[in-house]
Amino acid sequence: MTLIGEYQENVKETVNNAPESDKDTKTATKNINATEASKGRNNSEKVKCERAVYRCWKESPLVKLMIGAMKSAGCSLDIRRHISCEVCAPQVSGGFDPILNQVVICQNNAVDAGMVQGILTHEMIHMFDYCKNNLDFKNIDHLACTEIRAANLAHCSFLSAWLNGDTSFFDFKNTHQNCVKSKALSSILAARNISKLDAIDAIERVFDRCYNDLEPIGRRIRRNSLDMHRAFDEGYYYGYDDTS
Repeated sequence: MTLIGEYQENVKETVNNAPESDKDTKTATKNINATEASKGRNNSEKVKCERAVYRCWKESPLVKLMIGAMKSAGCSLDIRRHISCEVCAPQVSGGFDPILNQVVICQNNAVDAGMVQGILTHEMIHMFDYCKNNLDFKNIDHLACTEIRAANLAHCSFLSAWLNGDTSFFDFKNTHQNCVKSKALSSILAARNISKLDAIDAIERVFDRCYNDLEPIGRRIRRNSLDMHRAFDEGYYYGYDDTS
């Protein structure tokens, strides 16, 4: 990396004192080197992302539970076909593509296995809903429901809600629900070109039903607890046994 940086600075100095034809050549050379450096960085990020995905696929209780639940619903998964590490916009960490039936992990933003586990679990809930519950992403109520479920089961805890400003130490009653609504709202607004008011209305219409739908994890996961392992162990009794 240092050699590339030094080379580019030398090129810049030479270009300023060169004839126009030489400047064009040097500029093209600099652009080529910058492109090659970007490709190398992207390849390194992709390898790191794919290793984190594979680790979660084999070791994460939540991801293994989701794999077993998908198989039980008749939606078998292939890690090479249904999970893809790709470069995304800076503010995006992952997504689910219903056309390709594929979970996307943003390799430039998902920096460790813990983050990859959260993204995989969140997006696999969307995949589960799409497969088993006939989810229609064009239906705003359907979208609101699956975002509520994903936030409920994969993201929100008291600590995360407090850090996001959704609660305080003096407001325990609605802590989790506030976090779920906030996360669902941001996801809907990122996915659909609708007003904030319309998104809130959709969330409120379906909230009670979708918030109380805990399938296939069966419980809300508390931070720094054994809930992930308990959910995986209990999945066996519902046929969610992953043997991959």
